[in-house]
Amino acid sequence: MNRFQSTLAGLVLALTSLWTLPTHAAREVAGVRFDDQTSLASQALVLNGAGVRVKMIIKVYAVGLYVPHKETAPAGILNQAGPKSIRIVMLRNVSAEKLTDALMEGIVDNVSPADLRSLQPRLEELETAMRNAGEAVKGAQIQLDYLPGIGTRVTMGGKPLGKDIAGEDFYRALLKIWLGEHPSDRSLKGDLLGQS
Repeated sequence: MNRFQSTLAGLVLALTSLWTLPTHAAREVAGVRFDDQTSLASQALVLNGAGVRVKMIIKVYAVGLYVPHKETAPAGILNQAGPKSIRIVMLRNVSAEKLTDALMEGIVDNVSPADLRSLQPRLEELETAMRNAGEAVKGAQIQLDYLPGIGTRVTMGGKPLGKDIAGEDFYRALLKIWLGEHPSDRSLKGDLLGQS
């Protein structure tokens, strides 16, 4: 092989390796971009799925679910160890009262009466924090993060709403709003499970 062929072969090899580098693709839902990967508590998370919460015919928010590894079954997500993140981007203005009521209704519909009694003090903490946040305006970003050993951290626009809420059982109850037996939106459940 002459020098020109050797240089050309090296260039082709270099370009080929660039094409095979992993890229951080994104999924766009209702104009909202969800990256395929993120990190939380120094751990890499992947986008399990993303979709839009529709009530009647109104698009309320886009939501993405991030977990350590992809799962298509609700139990696989609910029982998965490690940090998790639910990222919500509002598609319209919603009062704190309506948003809080919808979250509470989703939990009540998906946990047993005994679990609800156990969760009640922590649900009151969440309710107070959400109501104090005021209106969730179009474009507002809300994150419900689970941090192992710490609990659930709720932020809006990157600012914590109240203190962290203890217990992995509490985060599982939040996940059931979208992934439980009686989800707030069956189509969205499938989207978050990556089934669509």
